[in-house]
Amino acid sequence: MNSAWLLAHEGSIRLGAFVSVLIVVALIERRWPARSDAGGARRTLTNASLVVIGSLLLRVAFPVLAVGLASRVHAQAGGLFGALHWPATLEIVLAIVLLDLAIYWQHRLFHVIPVLWRMHRVHHCDVAFDVTTGVRFHPFEIAASMALKLALVALLGPDPVAVIAFELLLSLGSLITHGNYAFYTAIDRRIRWLLVTPSMHRIHHSVRREETDSNYGFHLSIWDRLFASYRAQPHSPEREMAIGLDAFREPSAQRLPALLAQPFKPQR
Repeated sequence: MNSAWLLAHEGSIRLGAFVSVLIVVALIERRWPARSDAGGARRTLTNASLVVIGSLLLRVAFPVLAVGLASRVHAQAGGLFGALHWPATLEIVLAIVLLDLAIYWQHRLFHVIPVLWRMHRVHHCDVAFDVTTGVRFHPFEIAASMALKLALVALLGPDPVAVIAFELLLSLGSLITHGNYAFYTAIDRRIRWLLVTPSMHRIHHSVRREETDSNYGFHLSIWDRLFASYRAQPHSPEREMAIGLDAFREPSAQRLPALLAQPFKPQR
């Protein structure tokens, strides 16, 4: 499988992988749920609507997306990797790691900077936690994330294969880490030394502020350990801890129009 084939079929590969993983995780969490707080059909439709609106916004707002820009920059030997001329395999691995580090800091800043937090709150005010939470992002946040990725791609000039791989990891990883299931404790503990698990990320969705502001990693758990944001366990048992934000727990706050209006509301 060469890079030209990957680039030519990028869209269908990403869509096929996304749908497949979504179905698998949904089946797993239905069979072995970690928590009993199901969100219902309305919530599922609302979360799905947000990702559809966000995807449409990307198509309208950006003339080129991350993979397309990577192809252009890489063809011109631009960016950091274009100047270094490193072996392709090393470049791809390093680019994925650097992009993951950047997403960690982006996530952390979205919790610190008020205007960014107002967008990110849409993700956190979900009062349930399952695979659909992994696609529940305000369209403005999706656009802001894409703008950052485009800037990083222009700066790094990575192989387009690295960007395809990272985009796949980003979308599929979000589904996996937001799944309503949990590994056995001993297995979870071992996986966490390298990767973010659903139990680790579930703490990040706790209603308690000190837990919400922890475990920012998307894929590699090393960043939370390295930058002192790792939390091993929630204050309350995982099955019982409250999920969401206190200020947005009413059913009216969970409807699509209210979620789209979130960036214009000042509450923490």
